Amino acid sequence: MRWSGQQVLDDGVGAEPALPGLRGLLRTVRPPEFAGITFHEVEARSALNRVPGASRMPFTWTVNPYRGCSHACVYCLAGPTRILLADGSVRPIAELRVGDAVLGTEPDPERPGARRYVPTRVLAHWSTRKPAHTVRLAGGTTLVTSAEHRFLSDHGWRHVAPGWCRAGRRPHLRAGTRLLGIGRFRRDAADAGSAPGGTAHTGAYRRGYLCGLVRSDGPAAFPSDRLPLEVLGRAHHYLAALATAPARPVVAAGVEPGRMALVAPARPARRATPAEVAAWPADPDEAWCAGFLAGCVDARGVVSAGELRIEHHDEEMIGRIAGAVHRLGFGFVVELVPDVRAGVRAVRLAGGAPALMRLLQTVDPAVGARHGLGGAPVTAGDPELEVVDVRATGRTIAMYDITTGTGDFVAEGVISHNCFARNTHTYLDLDAGTDFDTQIVVKTNVARVLERELRAPRWQREQVAMGTNTDPYQRAEGRYRLMPGIVRALARSGTPLSILTKGTVLQRDLPELVAAAADVPVGLGVSIALLDRELQARLEPGTPSPTARLDMVRRITDAGLECGVMVAPVLPLLTDSAEQLDAVFERIAAAGATGATVLALHLRRGTREWFLQWLERERPDLVEPYAQLYRRGAYVDKAYRDQLAARVAPLLRRHGLDRRRNRTRDITPPERIAPTVVTGEQLTLL
Repeated sequence: MRWSGQQVLDDGVGAEPALPGLRGLLRTVRPPEFAGITFHEVEARSALNRVPGASRMPFTWTVNPYRGCSHACVYCLAGPTRILLADGSVRPIAELRVGDAVLGTEPDPERPGARRYVPTRVLAHWSTRKPAHTVRLAGGTTLVTSAEHRFLSDHGWRHVAPGWCRAGRRPHLRAGTRLLGIGRFRRDAADAGSAPGGTAHTGAYRRGYLCGLVRSDGPAAFPSDRLPLEVLGRAHHYLAALATAPARPVVAAGVEPGRMALVAPARPARRATPAEVAAWPADPDEAWCAGFLAGCVDARGVVSAGELRIEHHDEEMIGRIAGAVHRLGFGFVVELVPDVRAGVRAVRLAGGAPALMRLLQTVDPAVGARHGLGGAPVTAGDPELEVVDVRATGRTIAMYDITTGTGDFVAEGVISHNCFARNTHTYLDLDAGTDFDTQIVVKTNVARVLERELRAPRWQREQVAMGTNTDPYQRAEGRYRLMPGIVRALARSGTPLSILTKGTVLQRDLPELVAAAADVPVGLGVSIALLDRELQARLEPGTPSPTARLDMVRRITDAGLECGVMVAPVLPLLTDSAEQLDAVFERIAAAGATGATVLALHLRRGTREWFLQWLERERPDLVEPYAQLYRRGAYVDKAYRDQLAARVAPLLRRHGLDRRRNRTRDITPPERIAPTVVTGEQLTLL
């Protein structure tokens, strides 16, 4: 063993970084018998995990002795990189904090295959040091990022620089690649509270804001039943600043001749009246126009799908609003508003979401979040987002990364992929790509903690399902042997258990499972997706072969335990023909399986990008058909699911795999967490 590779440092072990923010970390090791895998050994505070109430699963508790991660701290950006917040303002990524509201994207239910912008929260934030690359765009934007970072292009996610992963050579940016995003930020855009152009709110801006607010609101200025508190607070602050005082200095008594001293006014300052505030300036400058539009937006602005409209019944106001929009360099359209009120018109900002973003950054309304970009469509074709060149700088610098609820965010106007760290910080998502098993978090004390939780008076001995999230019999179990203690703890407490796995390490624990089955209901299931060994090795690298898993099914049933098989995920147009499925069911039945469930592929965020990259490389002819089948999101088209169900049902009957065996104990076995032929649930490709 090379002990230099095991040395624990402040920032990691050997050449490998420690997981950011990992709580309870005991040590991080890289055993030589697990080449390329890093184990992060932790002490867990809890073992039982409650399944969310909204889940359709028929069990409410799980135990996960292992957590894996896929892309720890590789999608990184330089600290000054500006991130678009949900209210249209920006903030450097180095200054973001957990809980901040930023802008992400999600599939657009109204436009199959398209995306839309939505507000999302920062769930995690950390820093590291990485070799820097620059990505220069045609519009003048330059991003400083790591080689592994990914941006969304009109052909899918692309890494910054070429490289390799287990799935093969990764797609990367080239000169001419057109990126997707909301467009370049204003060069001087800043966080909320400064406008226009990132400067402080000047006197002209304040007067313009009050004028826009008063005139937009009609004769009664600042009615508290209509305006948000943020608007009222800003208005009162600006009014106080504009309080009038005598224009000439007052000579203080007792001061030497020839010298003056300013003293308090002889009469108290008074607040400006609405008429004074609403006065039109003779020659408004850009600062006044920015403030004026901010007031109008706060009072009467309406945003829908990324388009801003400012409505008013007064022709002069419509003209003034249009003039201010034009003065700040934006396009507009004046249109009638379909309304029961006669004569209401609107100034509509032209240019969609990109123009709205720049307007919000320019004028800085008090309630920008109310006029945010949520719901705006993600559009392609912006020539300013075309890649000009990508270069390595030769420098290693501090970089930052975040995790968001949507899995992405907008950096310098471009949609940027984020790390798959979950909001607990203690692990990274196993489903994020081909490297899901290279970082493993090991809960070394999980059996001891579980025993304590099972002794609690409130524990009702509900079924505990394992293998529904991470595989409890993955390769790491051969080293750490956590499952025997978990099985014994559950059995001694009278708690039913079920296990779904593709790992043949389970055979080691058959005596423990047989003993447990004498005390509590035990359900076992094995996941077998396909029989083609070559295809299986490419899709599920590092997992036991189909033959080895079928042999495990036989060993389980020979030991007197029932074993179901999860035929999942079925890959549309690859492993779903009647001939292929018939061959799988024949082998499963011959191995003694007591039932089978069929599930179609589920392409959730993270898995989707990885799988489509594999498909583009291995079967480019199927890229377009898959785009149609999964055009509505992670789930395959319902028509396909219905066809699959109709194809599978007679095959299951033929091989005797469609009947539930009579069970004397009340437990949901792993292969029955859904109906025999599942049309509403799908399995994620792990």
